[in-house]
Amino acid sequence: QVQLVESGGGLVQPGGSLRLSCAASGSIFSFNTMGWYSQAPGKQRELVATITRSGNTNYGNSVKGRFTISRDNAKNTVYLQMNSLKPEDTAVYFCNAYGVNIVTRESRGYWGQGTQVTVSS
Repeated sequence: QVQLVESGGGLVQPGGSLRLSCAASGSIFSFNTMGWYSQAPGKQRELVATITRSGNTNYGNSVKGRFTISRDNAKNTVYLQMNSLKPEDTAVYFCNAYGVNIVTRESRGYWGQGTQVTVSS
């Protein structure tokens, strides 16, 4: 029903920047909260940042002041600007979107496939 397409991951040196993008498909869906979650090897998936349709944001403690989440509602796309990257940021980053089917009123969270971010010299 919903497909999330991610891009922007890759290899970057410490202190560098990356910009992740995630587009959510579905003309009959309304996406309220969208966001990013990270999962490092052997770790549980954890919050990076979320943003509501109206622009309210929430950040994980480890990325506050370094990452910025934004969205384009017309394109159903969420972005994550990642600055001052640290080796500890290395993880698979998953896009998430909470979608409501405006016809059936069914709602649930949807996940992207994940994109690898590696911060290393």
